[in-house]
Amino acid sequence: MNTEAGLKKDIGLSVAMSLVIGTVIGSGIFMKPGKVIEYAGGSNMALLAWILGGLITLAGGLTIAEVATQIPKTGGLYVYMEEVYGKVWGYLSGWVQTVIYGPAVIGGLGLYFGSLIANLFGWNEKTGPWIGIITVIFLAAINSFGTKYGGIVQNAATIGKLLPIILIIVFGIWKGNEEVLNAGSGLTGEISMGAAILATLWAYDGWLMVGFVAGEMKNPAKILPKAIVGGILVVTAAYLLVNVAMFHVLPASTIVDLGENSAGRAASLLFGDIGGKLIAIGIAVSIFGCLNGKILTFPRVTYAMAQRKQLPASRFLASVSEKFGTPIPATGLQVVFAVILMLVSNPDYLSAMAIFAIYIFYIFAFYAVFLLRKRNKEKKRTYSVPLFPFVPAFAIIGAGYIVIATIFDNPRDSLTAIAVTLLGLPLYWYLNRNKGKTSSDEFLKQQAK
Repeated sequence: MNTEAGLKKDIGLSVAMSLVIGTVIGSGIFMKPGKVIEYAGGSNMALLAWILGGLITLAGGLTIAEVATQIPKTGGLYVYMEEVYGKVWGYLSGWVQTVIYGPAVIGGLGLYFGSLIANLFGWNEKTGPWIGIITVIFLAAINSFGTKYGGIVQNAATIGKLLPIILIIVFGIWKGNEEVLNAGSGLTGEISMGAAILATLWAYDGWLMVGFVAGEMKNPAKILPKAIVGGILVVTAAYLLVNVAMFHVLPASTIVDLGENSAGRAASLLFGDIGGKLIAIGIAVSIFGCLNGKILTFPRVTYAMAQRKQLPASRFLASVSEKFGTPIPATGLQVVFAVILMLVSNPDYLSAMAIFAIYIFYIFAFYAVFLLRKRNKEKKRTYSVPLFPFVPAFAIIGAGYIVIATIFDNPRDSLTAIAVTLLGLPLYWYLNRNKGKTSSDEFLKQQAK
């Protein structure tokens, strides 16, 4: 291992865009239509919710693209926070991603994948977690051989997951007989457009992950904006068209009743009994690709923190394989945490807490574009967010909405997430106790700037 060796710049536009698509499109595209139409109260408002969710995500992507091109370093959100707001805020965002968010999301996807495979082949449900664990370890090994190999898996999985989506879209719109617009107007229940948009935003989450590997891109200033914008546009179009196809095949009330199984029912109606199996395989491929993207990107946060000596055993965690040019120890740490969560806890609960905390940092990341423009006003930008300042403001409002809505909807879990985030401060102060920078007075001075 070599801590001085740089990460190889193997990532081009196709891999970067597939990372955006692959880390966003997981299971949400198949699971969320029922919830969205239930909250929206009809197909018209449901489609509007998906569009608004895509616009909020796109605004965030356009904004972060400018931030990322001004800070083209591996680490994504963690590095942006550190470069703009200082080491304490950077550390807190990295702490959340390293200890909870990354492992919980990897573990959750692994468990869901394992359960789906076990059900698909009729195996005992107890084999599901072990299938998930083996899959997580397998993908970690593949990505440890180099981003080129992980990128090959990502490209293949992205193409594989898009095939069932395309089939549902084409055949659903072609053969469906149900009304797409004004469907479900008679649905009963509590209608909340805010909750509907919120559900779509959870499905869109993951687009920022590509920023974690900016330092490994061949030309991040050109590739990163194109990958983020192009990837989000593909995802938004896919989400919207899948919903149109679903509404055309199934009545709105049936989609609500079936929930996450509605895509399987639609496929069975379109393709016969084999349709359900086809969709199950499609979802499995979708989750597999999403899981690969997370395993490829999340360890880069741990690696970036270790390089700055902000974790215990930083020298080891910051080392890079001389042969493969990848951060194997950082990847191993994330996988160990993920496997522990898969064995002893409910990763869905932990990831929900972490997502809330991440969106707090999203607000700061979006606002950073204003600070960077002021700081670097004499510096020529290789990319500028369009329609400034309206697009960044829209992104900030969207992220703020998520935070506020979550606090009102689930105050106990929100406070727990904040508490876990703040638990990182004692470790930060301990690791920096001999550097003369961690007294409470200095901390207050940093925050007052």
